[in-house]
Amino acid sequence: MLKIKNLSISIDGKNILNNINFQFEKGKIYAIMGPNGSGKSTLAYTLMGHPAYEITRNKQKKNKEAAGIFLNGQNITELVPNERAEKGMFLSFQTPLALSGVKVYQLLQLALQGKKDPLQIRKEAQQYAKELGISEHLLSRPLNEGASGGERKKMEVLQAAVLDKDVLIFDEVDTGVDVDALKSISHFLKKHKKNKTYILITHYNRILHHLKPDYVLVMVEGRIVKVGDHSLAQKIEEEGYENIA
Repeated sequence: MLKIKNLSISIDGKNILNNINFQFEKGKIYAIMGPNGSGKSTLAYTLMGHPAYEITRNKQKKNKEAAGIFLNGQNITELVPNERAEKGMFLSFQTPLALSGVKVYQLLQLALQGKKDPLQIRKEAQQYAKELGISEHLLSRPLNEGASGGERKKMEVLQAAVLDKDVLIFDEVDTGVDVDALKSISHFLKKHKKNKTYILITHYNRILHHLKPDYVLVMVEGRIVKVGDHSLAQKIEEEGYENIA
């Protein structure tokens, strides 16, 4: 599904990620954890093609294609974010912004123009909103205007569902979310995970209690230092990162 090979990233000349290698499979849930500054969000932005992050390669290698990001067997390393989205990727905002004058229906119709009928988009958005506990009033307002942190995170999940991408990266979808909203988001993601790859970046184990990821990846200083099942997140919650290696 999604493969990262020999990936190193720098920004403003500073190395952030160091030789990342991993393969994310279809139908699986992955959690990426690590202390602050370990490179979790940098990895997410890089996967989505953020232009500020420069891929550094060994210039001595004859085959420069050997390092990079591959989606469904295709090298997407040089694609810009909207092209990666077209290929099947989605990244949620860590801090979703409000868009004055733009309703979620309008945003989704623009994104899915020529792919889904506007009536179908509205019907899906309303159904998903009901499952997530999002009020019709919030759907009818400009996107995220006057919404709480939890409501904004729910709206990110709703948009991900309607856009229907293959690889869904959620950057701290649990931050600023109360217990009830956390349960709603977790239940929704589990219900709609068929044939999807979920990558959740989180500092906490609380959403993982509900989702039970297939794999937990621990990042430290720009490297994946350990991979385990959901019990690894519990160990981190109890002992911290100091003894994880």
